[in-house]
Amino acid sequence: MHLTLPRRHPAVLAVLGLGLALTQPPSSLADSAAAPRPLSAEMMWKLVRLGAPQLSPDGAHVVLPASRYDVDGNKGTTDLYLVPTRAGAGPGRQLTSGPAGASDPVWSPDGRWIAFVARRADDHQPQLYLLPTAGGEARRLTELPTGVAAPKWFADGRRIAFISRVWPEALGRDEIVRRLKEREDAKMTAMVWEHAPFSHWDHFLDDRVPHLFVTDVDGAEPFSPTFGSGRHLDVREPGRDSYDIAPDGGEIAFAADADLSHTAHNLDLYVVPVAGGAARDLTSDNLADDGEPHYSPDGRWLAYTRASIPRFYADTRKLVLIDRRSAARRVLAPNFDRSATGLVWLPDSSGLLGSIEDAGAMRVYAFDLRGGAPRPVTSTHDFTNLAVAGRPAVLVALRQSFSEPPTLVRIDPASGAVGQLSAFNNALLREVAFGAVESVTIAGADGAPMQMWVIKPPGFDPAKRYPLFLLLHGGPHNGVTDTWQWRWNAQVFAGWGYVAAWHNFHGSSGFGQAYADSITRDWASLPYADTIRAADWFRAQSWIDAERLVAGGGSFGGYLATLLLGKPQPFKALVAHAAVFDRYTEGAADFGAEKSRYGEFWERPEEFAAQSPHLYAANFHTPTLIIHNQLDLRVPVDGGFELFNILQNKGVPSKLVYFPDENHWVLKPQNSIFWYATVRDWFGRYAAP
Repeated sequence: MHLTLPRRHPAVLAVLGLGLALTQPPSSLADSAAAPRPLSAEMMWKLVRLGAPQLSPDGAHVVLPASRYDVDGNKGTTDLYLVPTRAGAGPGRQLTSGPAGASDPVWSPDGRWIAFVARRADDHQPQLYLLPTAGGEARRLTELPTGVAAPKWFADGRRIAFISRVWPEALGRDEIVRRLKEREDAKMTAMVWEHAPFSHWDHFLDDRVPHLFVTDVDGAEPFSPTFGSGRHLDVREPGRDSYDIAPDGGEIAFAADADLSHTAHNLDLYVVPVAGGAARDLTSDNLADDGEPHYSPDGRWLAYTRASIPRFYADTRKLVLIDRRSAARRVLAPNFDRSATGLVWLPDSSGLLGSIEDAGAMRVYAFDLRGGAPRPVTSTHDFTNLAVAGRPAVLVALRQSFSEPPTLVRIDPASGAVGQLSAFNNALLREVAFGAVESVTIAGADGAPMQMWVIKPPGFDPAKRYPLFLLLHGGPHNGVTDTWQWRWNAQVFAGWGYVAAWHNFHGSSGFGQAYADSITRDWASLPYADTIRAADWFRAQSWIDAERLVAGGGSFGGYLATLLLGKPQPFKALVAHAAVFDRYTEGAADFGAEKSRYGEFWERPEEFAAQSPHLYAANFHTPTLIIHNQLDLRVPVDGGFELFNILQNKGVPSKLVYFPDENHWVLKPQNSIFWYATVRDWFGRYAAP
């Protein structure tokens, strides 16, 4: 089965029935008469990167963060922009500027203010600022020594909640400042833990925990509703989705870890009075995660997502409703075999919209409170970061695809018609020659359907024979959707002259619970078989040179690359970025203390040994580029060093690239450009276009 997608980008996109005005592109991205050329890493760093949009209460305007990068300076800055959503409303305008940047914007319910987070000249930590929408300068609301994150307004338009990481014991401001200063100046640098987790992604966790705080538009001293509640927010990644405020302002719902052993993470949903008090656990009956609370605008319902399988992050999240009048609960769309994510309430409280991963795309679905199957609103491409407001409802989102970076659009909730709102990148994208993108479904392991994305070089000629770069995604349960990638961008690889492809092997999300859960006990067998099936399919195509196949991936994709190293496979060269190479040393990862769903390696040694790539080292012979980063605490750097030394020991051509200042990903502009150039050079040695 083949589906060829049109190569749309903002410069040529038709507005579908909405008649929406575009914002003017920045003057720095002037039109060019030059012939389009393939996308490059350097060009990607010239693109403006958009953050999550926030709608004004009447739906007339969007405020959104937009980030620009200075490659020479090796840094970026984020400013806020105001964009109209109606036709003829004129171009958008920049709201903030300066090197400090701004993030987390949110409108007041009356539309008079935009609250945001920034760390300006005199701020030791990010603080909460308030910008009048009628004009004028932003003013600082907080001077919290532990900083501010993830603000949300109360419905009264006066109070604002936010998250800050504080010590669990009650401390006054002066003591907090003293303690922070003492730690900053200390010559003794030891960090000590008596329970896990001690790290997360790229940083070590200290003895502070995240709590909710409340202030007001006059800058009142913040107080914490959760501090004396017996619970705090999850220490790993608390954010706006971690809590919500009841419309009557009386209570806050938040997600917190109910596990006291620190080895069986289990988010439960709690409510606490805004005035303070004991937290009440609403989901103690469920040993799997519950989270993402959302109060309905009329205050009657509390919606949240619920998993059913403990310690399985890819478990299908169901949408659950609590009737706050009767405390009755029901699952909305119980037979929907997709996870409910990216949820927002419709303004009239009649239902919710979600950004749902569905068979290779993030589609907008509508959930009706009256029941029935969710209704798809969009079909192709990815739509994320939904925001809805006003009556009739105005819906905006970020749309993206393999050939379009995130772009602000308006969506008709009834018809799914889409109109483009932002044009930050139009001029530069007119200079890009994109390759055609196809969705292909083939028979994977055990004959199960497997979806693949195929990105062909610009100017593809079916009479020619091209090398293949088969990309191996991470997760392992992170399915590849029709989305823009700043890292591992398939259009960049296609621009080098490769046919680039992502295959959604067994375990990938977005294809139903059974498919995602099929590899939980055995990481190796089905993804390996799927990868060989994908390679065989490509080798059978007349436009692929079967002698010029390469593959690579990061994280679990790196695991799969190193698994291929020790097994029969047709690839001439491999890239293993942040590879899970030795599963026995994976216990050093930031999640390493978590109990496994199917037991630990000492409880099933033979199964575990069959899945660890390092035990296949006797068979290693394929030239391999290893990339690993010092700040990676998800897949610690020792795995990359181990792999390189083993390959060197065996005389296998290999190269180690080590970034001392990057984490699980390569995020800095100059490092990113070097990463792409190094991968291109490596593959060029063994399978040049």
